[in-house]
Amino acid sequence: MYGKKVKFRFLFIILIFFSLTLSIFLVLKSLEENVVFFKSPSDVKLLAELENKKIRIGGMVKLSSIKMSSDEINFIITDFKNEINVSYSGIVPNLFSEGKGVVAEGYLKDRNFFEASKILAKHDENYMPPEVKSALEDN
Repeated sequence: MYGKKVKFRFLFIILIFFSLTLSIFLVLKSLEENVVFFKSPSDVKLLAELENKKIRIGGMVKLSSIKMSSDEINFIITDFKNEINVSYSGIVPNLFSEGKGVVAEGYLKDRNFFEASKILAKHDENYMPPEVKSALEDN
């Protein structure tokens, strides 16, 4: 009923569609592993269950909460409603200090303790990350 050219074109279109669908699926699947969600300390307290996924927690460094030892720094992030204790091993940015905005990336150990693998405070004293600003305004 259909000629060879029509059958070949139909098969070619199906092959292109299948290849395109497969490549889009693979790209989205690989990006899924790199997504890091932002949460405030209040959001952490409201979590139904803790997942072992990398997240970012942001807020203000509580006054008089920074405690440094030779290989670790401990501090408290607050959104003025709830607080979370953070432990970090590594070099902190120069602008990291008490009363300033901070975003810590890492893993939750429980609802009150966070182990950071990265501290993001690379801004001047007047700048506040948009995520932190909106989280503080919501609370």
